[in-house]
Amino acid sequence: MDRDLQSVQEARDLIRKAEQAQQQLRHFSQKQVDQVCSAVAEAGFREAERLARLAVEETRMGRVESKKIKNEFCTRDLWAAMRDLKTVGVIRREDRRMVYEIAEPMGVVAAIIPTTNPTSTALFKALISLKSRNAVVISPHPRAVECTFESARVAHEAALRAGAPEGCVACLRVATLEGAQEIMRNRGTAVILSTGGEGIVRAAYSSGKPAYGVGPGNAPAYIDRSADVRHAVECIVESQIFDYGTVCASEQSIVVDAPVAEEVRAEFRRRKAYFVTPEEKRRLEPVVVKGDLMNPDVVGQPASKIARLCGLEVPEETSVLMVEMKKVGREEPCSREILAPVLGFYVEEDWKAGCERCIEILRFGGMGHTLVVHARDPQVIMEFALKKPAYRLLVNTQATLGAIGATTGLFPSMSLGCGTSGNNISADNIGPLNLVNIKRLAFDVAGDPWAGQMKVDEALVSDYRPFEGEGGTGGGAGPTQASPGSSRDEGGVLLYNGRERSVRTL
Repeated sequence: MDRDLQSVQEARDLIRKAEQAQQQLRHFSQKQVDQVCSAVAEAGFREAERLARLAVEETRMGRVESKKIKNEFCTRDLWAAMRDLKTVGVIRREDRRMVYEIAEPMGVVAAIIPTTNPTSTALFKALISLKSRNAVVISPHPRAVECTFESARVAHEAALRAGAPEGCVACLRVATLEGAQEIMRNRGTAVILSTGGEGIVRAAYSSGKPAYGVGPGNAPAYIDRSADVRHAVECIVESQIFDYGTVCASEQSIVVDAPVAEEVRAEFRRRKAYFVTPEEKRRLEPVVVKGDLMNPDVVGQPASKIARLCGLEVPEETSVLMVEMKKVGREEPCSREILAPVLGFYVEEDWKAGCERCIEILRFGGMGHTLVVHARDPQVIMEFALKKPAYRLLVNTQATLGAIGATTGLFPSMSLGCGTSGNNISADNIGPLNLVNIKRLAFDVAGDPWAGQMKVDEALVSDYRPFEGEGGTGGGAGPTQASPGSSRDEGGVLLYNGRERSVRTL
């Protein structure tokens, strides 16, 4: 069979099985869901290093130690952040307004995985899908099929051991563009989580399905005169060394306040950064950027290797290649997103000019994504936060780990929305609550005196397990038991009149 046709058929088969799994997952209780997710997180955490090695061996991108950290972050750390999150039954209540919010799973998730972070993103998307009671079908990048498939297998087998249905986590083995398109367009798919290049994100949005696509980064970092320069440069260099810049939030340009420019240059040199000469810059540009796109051959490569590809002689221990520039746009290829330890370097006379330069950089391929401010002046920080077209404004931290929530209080995520300014539907760090529909139970608080006295039995809500409906086979456990002397309505939520203690059903 033709490889493209084989991929399409495989996609259809996996989605069909995922739909069957979905009919069981949707009836899982919160306890069952959390047992499954905990098992998947622990299995992924145990396999973090092995999966990292597989990813580097297959893609030839990044560093094993960095990918291991990302795998650990997307399993145990992610699970710690969402363990107590309610995703089943009543997840939020407003007693004064008498509105109750009830979570419903969206359905089968089509998860598009990039080559830059293949194992961590697969584990991440599997976990947030299962937490929201959704089955997931993964489409790997053609250059990262084996490591992505193995990550999905680890997640699937752990989920099965914890009681999840067969087919709840699946992955294409024959990865082609046609197979990915079938996963996105198939009528069994409910929602798309697309992480990758501009083309695949555009394909997700044009598929006719609801989609969370994430835009490119091109994140600038501003160093203000009030900053701790040594700390700022340390953050930036460490961020570039981490997996050699493959996270889309990693810094792409540095904008420096003029009074500290020489101090910043000296500190970068102290940390083994190399400032290319004008002649070396001309040799570097056509190698790191091909036409209007980053060159995939330099993505996730160490600075010394990139230099050799350009015919430059730099010390082997070079951490970052620094390119001094005065403009942003096509005439300055290195002002684009490169996803490698190559940084543009701008000097501006004050924070206002620095602010405008950062906006210019974001507009050239990074709208809505990430911006870092290194400063100790609260006014400067707030001016950047209020006026910059980025939805992750990070302060005195590295962009790579800060944006995904590893060094900040942001929700841990490998899918970073860029909002409408970046042509995305969400500006969130995408998580399980982005994969549920919210039903709202609302009462007539103006004309019904009983409504104001209605209460929900919290024990039943916390143990709530949806009833089996048509087409569902249930999740294997019996109905929730009501407390002594109480009754349960058909939705599984106990309602009673606080004054008369009489049961009411909806």
